Amino acid sequence: MIVRAERTGDEQELAALIDAAFGDTETSEFTAQIRASPGYVPELTFVADDQGELVGFTMLSYVRAGERDVLILTPMAVRPDRQRSGVGKQVVRAAIAAADERRELVLLVEGVPSYYPQFGFRSASELGFERPDPRIPEAAWMALPLAAYDPSVAGGVVYPDFFPPPPPNA
Repeated sequence: MIVRAERTGDEQELAALIDAAFGDTETSEFTAQIRASPGYVPELTFVADDQGELVGFTMLSYVRAGERDVLILTPMAVRPDRQRSGVGKQVVRAAIAAADERRELVLLVEGVPSYYPQFGFRSASELGFERPDPRIPEAAWMALPLAAYDPSVAGGVVYPDFFPPPPPNA
């Protein structure tokens, strides 16, 4: 298996992978909206390719934090039959490395609190990043300071209008 940048033509297979991973079409539609947005960064969109079959995916895009744009990691998906096999770790590590190489400052994630700390993510609030919606559980709101991190970059985070609200049971 290799992790590579997403290519033109991957979209349909990725949509099927994301739909299977999340059990609906909302997240693949959200992914398409990110691709169509000004915050989309094509070179920061990664797939896990296992002999021509796409088995994992993640992307980084820009959101506003205070006076700056910072990256957020969303969504991340692994085909159901390949979950818990390290695929997600590989695409997340590739995204982190690429962001670091670009001298980005920080990565945000609204994610599973037991998963993302293994990569160095910690409380985004403690780093001064305010949740864009108070319904987002504090434990799920995380940030990863990168090598070029500047602690003065912080503030209220504003998601684009098309970002989905937190689940009602959050």
